[in-house]
Amino acid sequence: MPLQNRVTPFGDIVALPGRGLMMGNRGILHDDRARIVRPWQGRRWIACKLEFRGRKRVVMRPHSYTELFFLDEAAALSAGHRPCAECRHEDYQRFRSLWQSCFGSPASADSMDAELHEHRLLARRKRTYREDISTLPDGTYVVVDGEARLILGKKVFRWSDCAYTGASPRPARGVVDVLTPRPIVAVLAAGYEPSIHPSVMALS
Repeated sequence: MPLQNRVTPFGDIVALPGRGLMMGNRGILHDDRARIVRPWQGRRWIACKLEFRGRKRVVMRPHSYTELFFLDEAAALSAGHRPCAECRHEDYQRFRSLWQSCFGSPASADSMDAELHEHRLLARRKRTYREDISTLPDGTYVVVDGEARLILGKKVFRWSDCAYTGASPRPARGVVDVLTPRPIVAVLAAGYEPSIHPSVMALS
């Protein structure tokens, strides 16, 4: 039975079989029996490489941070995570530089995390907002028919824990619910290109 440590683009932590291509961290979320007891601990939500300098971890070890898993970076960004400054230093610096160009002030990990936390949650639930789909950049997640869909090129792709499982034409216009936090959408629009699960290639 899979552990409850897979994260959807809605930011929910669920028990599903697909590990995905990226790991993440929100602090210690599980108890000594590997049960999720809180959705986050603190504001530092990061997205990491699955492998880094040969480090090995026991997943959901007691009193250690909870290893979370995402289909890809776009899904991690949708959930409200940003690049890790250690294992993904180059991605972090690129993200931080674009953030600064978007918002016009020096960006630190702490300042970005504080701003992102305001946009992740509303009364302890996922914060969404409404925008016309024509204005949204590639890499953004939206809700279509109650499901998370990734905008990429002229299509929107249906998320699953293992792969993208379907594609449909991107509407030319129309207001949709947006899952990816506003500041991250701004960084995407400024040129940040998140890694995308290769299953989109078969659907393109």
